[in-house]
Amino acid sequence: MTDTIERLTAALSDRYRIERELGAGGMATVYLAEDLKHERKVAIKVLRPELAAVIGAERFLREIKTIATLQHPHILGLIDSGEVNGTAYYVMPYVEGESLRDRLNREKQLPISDALRLATEVAGALDYAHRHGVIHRDIKPENILLHDGSALVADFGIALAVSSAGGGSRMTETGMSLGTPHYMSPEQAMGEREITARSDVYALGAMTYEMLIGDPPFTGSTAQAIVAKVMTSEPAPLIAQRKNIPPEVEDAVLTALEKLPADRFETAAEFAAALGGHQDPTRTTTRLRGAATAPGASRTTRWVAAALLAVAAGAAGYALRGTNRAAGDDKQVEFAFRLGDGGQTRPFMALSYDGRRIAQAIDDSAGSTRVLVRDIGSTVVRQIAGADGADYVDYSHDGLWLGFSKDGKIYKVPSEGGPATVLADSAFGSLGWAIDGGSVFYSKTSKGLWQASASSGPDKALTTLDSARREFAHWYPQALPGGKAVIFTAYSTPASRSRIEAVDLATGKRSVLVEGAIYGRYSATGHLLYARDGAVFAVPFDAATLKVTGIAKPVLDDVASLPSDGMAGFAVADNGTLAYLKSSEWRVSSQVVWADRTGKTTTVFPDDGSWAEPRLSPDGRWIALTRSQPKRELFLFDIGRSSLNQLTHTQSAAFSALWLSDSRSLLYSFEDPVYELHRISIDASAAETTLVSSRYDKRALSVSANDMLVYSEVMDRDRVYLRPLAGGTSVIADARPGAQRSAILSPDGRWLAYEEVNQNERPQVYARAVDGSGGRIQISLDGGNQPRWTRDGREIVYRKGPSMMASSFQPATGEVGPPSLLFQSNDVGRLDNRGLGYDVTPDGSRFLLVAPVNRPAVQPLHVILNWGQTLTRKAAP
Repeated sequence: MTDTIERLTAALSDRYRIERELGAGGMATVYLAEDLKHERKVAIKVLRPELAAVIGAERFLREIKTIATLQHPHILGLIDSGEVNGTAYYVMPYVEGESLRDRLNREKQLPISDALRLATEVAGALDYAHRHGVIHRDIKPENILLHDGSALVADFGIALAVSSAGGGSRMTETGMSLGTPHYMSPEQAMGEREITARSDVYALGAMTYEMLIGDPPFTGSTAQAIVAKVMTSEPAPLIAQRKNIPPEVEDAVLTALEKLPADRFETAAEFAAALGGHQDPTRTTTRLRGAATAPGASRTTRWVAAALLAVAAGAAGYALRGTNRAAGDDKQVEFAFRLGDGGQTRPFMALSYDGRRIAQAIDDSAGSTRVLVRDIGSTVVRQIAGADGADYVDYSHDGLWLGFSKDGKIYKVPSEGGPATVLADSAFGSLGWAIDGGSVFYSKTSKGLWQASASSGPDKALTTLDSARREFAHWYPQALPGGKAVIFTAYSTPASRSRIEAVDLATGKRSVLVEGAIYGRYSATGHLLYARDGAVFAVPFDAATLKVTGIAKPVLDDVASLPSDGMAGFAVADNGTLAYLKSSEWRVSSQVVWADRTGKTTTVFPDDGSWAEPRLSPDGRWIALTRSQPKRELFLFDIGRSSLNQLTHTQSAAFSALWLSDSRSLLYSFEDPVYELHRISIDASAAETTLVSSRYDKRALSVSANDMLVYSEVMDRDRVYLRPLAGGTSVIADARPGAQRSAILSPDGRWLAYEEVNQNERPQVYARAVDGSGGRIQISLDGGNQPRWTRDGREIVYRKGPSMMASSFQPATGEVGPPSLLFQSNDVGRLDNRGLGYDVTPDGSRFLLVAPVNRPAVQPLHVILNWGQTLTRKAAP
């Protein structure tokens, strides 16, 4: 016996004697056992440990109790359930015989009378359960047991129990899905939370179709192939394939298979009656006998949002639609899916060059970044080992490697996961691969584009920044076919001054390809794609001569972009597959809320928007905040008058406000071309001035009572500086290695609390004396960031994932108390990780947070197969 059976035998030895394993499915492993008390054979299903870990064994067992109340001659009952070895099990009668799947495998097609009888028996079981408020959700031949020729529906409501217990939104972590592709209703496949009885009717219709014809309505070698047929075709008429099928039976089955739930039978009983020729005369669904439905046409209003079936392994929300092309052309199929259950911070994904695989760096609900990968035609979403904490990700051209940037370095890991290898130091957040995978191209801080060879030799400088154009960086390189040149974004501010260029690797000559554009990508159709104003444009491009040969035309709208980073969320594979993020889905509407120390929230003001970085003025009268869309600007909210007004009106970007002690003026970051520190009076009593100017991006972090300014510069590592507000020399606060962020002075100006990020370690909160005496004092114990002082410097609050923490502090001695949890909220876990994403009152009693109005899961990734043909047509002269 295996270890699993031995552990199970030991745990259940007082009630059951385990004999052997009967089989394993997507959710559970089944064992044959003897019920010692009643001396009968039973089947024990043990939930897969990884599934139990995700949803919780206790929660699953609470939900499954509903199933035990179902008593019907065609429902396989539930005898017992419990928890063992950290997972859940449930016990059912052991049925000797076979499943409907076994019989179909043996006979292929059933006699019409047998098929109708079995379908009617299953319909009776479903109707009974539906009237008791239980939806099966996984009707398929494998779950229909045949006992003396009669149908017994097994696993009734197990999928419902998994979903209700919390597994429905987290199945990505297990690589499993609820439902089976061939029988899954469109609304279930697209991740709808409210699944009705009509979904089971659809599955029973699909199963009846298979019993009569020998195959399900839609088949294919992969889930992707099934999707294409589901979205571009109707089920083939039954009589044309088997002439003895009665017309009323064909009509009933095709009605059950309608895409739109409202067009199906309302109940399983209605379906059973229609199979017997007793359909409700008020229904008008009769079809012409033998008349085929034209491919792509609809019997009802087309349900254009189905799902990639089992492709996303239970992750919520898909949308697909089929688009008919000219005769002879491959059909274009569009679908969408989500990776993970958190939210990404940048509109970026990596599509392998062969178009088969997509990777994305996702922030989970705890604030940790993971790289998730999914084959387009697979049911499994995998986490890539060795790539935690990644920012940008990209595939090598041969698909063997996945590259990513992290903490100022560029790494690669095997595409299936494994140990990470450093490719380049001092990188500035972008990467690109040579055609042969032998080189990596990357942006080095303030030094242009570089090439690192995988074989030997020092890194080679390819470009230098053009100071006359005030270029900020050379980003997002991509090697062109032949490996002789690289295209990249020459980023300037504002982003409308940026352009797409190419550099010849042999001569170093740069060629300007497109002005006023960001994020250039080469398409194998012979086009250069780029982003501008939320759309993708295409222009004919000769990769051999590095020349644009035609006029640019828009080819894709509603594309997510981040102009401040020169980034857009789209990718095109060599086979014409397109992946992109929609701008309308990427941005999240939010509200500013107060939260007390227990986490209870109240709305500050009702206006929804893309709010960030709320700051409370020292006198408690004002809140300054950043609105990030349509571009970043500062707003002021007068708490007493409940008045919201725009403060800045820039041509580029204004954000990250910091109040000065008079509560009448602010410091903020202004893009010109890097982020400079400006000072502005909120009542226009003084002219706006530039306070700190340098070659690096800056953020104002803190001002002490004696007007000492703390600000950070973003270099290869963040550095924190001290500077008198009235002017003078900036002094680095701590010269040791490690990125230091969110530094803030104590009210008396003696202590500096900050977040430090070291290589391959979790960020921690520390405090140190400003005068340099003594060492650093660790505040957080197991991770933390964004500290704030409260209670006259006697308390430090900070974030830890979705938790708000607090530690006491003695200003006289530097003694720190143990961390304590104040409250947990996903609003805390989704705050900006670089700027200060929250604020707190001086007494520590209330927190300002930004709460999404409609919290989404990870934004959907949209994929269009055979999009290359659309690109060629739209970009044609």
